[in-house]
Amino acid sequence: MANVIITGAGRGIGLELAKSHAGRGDRVFALVRDTAKSEDLTALAEGSGGSVSVHKLDAADVAGIPAAAEAVPCDSVDVLYNVAGNLGPISGELENPIDWDAWDGSIDVMLKAPFAITKAFLPKMSKGSRVINFSSQLAASTWPYGGFYVYIATKAGLVALTRAMAIDLKDRGITLISLHPGWVQTDMGGPDAEITTEESVAGITSLVDRLTVEDSGGFFKWNGEPHPL
Repeated sequence: MANVIITGAGRGIGLELAKSHAGRGDRVFALVRDTAKSEDLTALAEGSGGSVSVHKLDAADVAGIPAAAEAVPCDSVDVLYNVAGNLGPISGELENPIDWDAWDGSIDVMLKAPFAITKAFLPKMSKGSRVINFSSQLAASTWPYGGFYVYIATKAGLVALTRAMAIDLKDRGITLISLHPGWVQTDMGGPDAEITTEESVAGITSLVDRLTVEDSGGFFKWNGEPHPL
């Protein structure tokens, strides 16, 4: 049984990861911004026999992350999924005023928070622990796309940040990767996306199961293939 921490666990891929790991018999610590608005996750936890617990952690509140992580009652961390994210401003910023507050919010959630959350739980990690940072194919130069400026910038930054952290933690046997989860049918991905949350999570968990420290720093697709940069 693994101890699994999931941010952004209230819906979409995060919720499906919680369901999948609970079904495998793992102990799931599900982190959400607002526990009162996570009805599906609450129902999962109530029916899990104690294997799933719900805890408050707001990825937008970077300063509050250490205290929120300290309140999560796990002694060790086998897998940490940094899933939480948002799209931020989508387009029009070359013609219209820039919403810098929205930029700062996206940078907090998608770049600062994965670093701060990983750092907060690092004392509970050891050889064999894995950290999965959710990026996007839009982070890659092989997938050129206009607009989505802050989203692309933060997701590309997360790939580089993950690689740098992986170098510094490799001697401890801790594996960190960045991941493109696919274009998934979620609130963010929309109903016309290519794959379901179940398909995405099945591929992701299969990849995570076979990761070794030699994979650390890599950028992968949801199906386990390396993603070209």
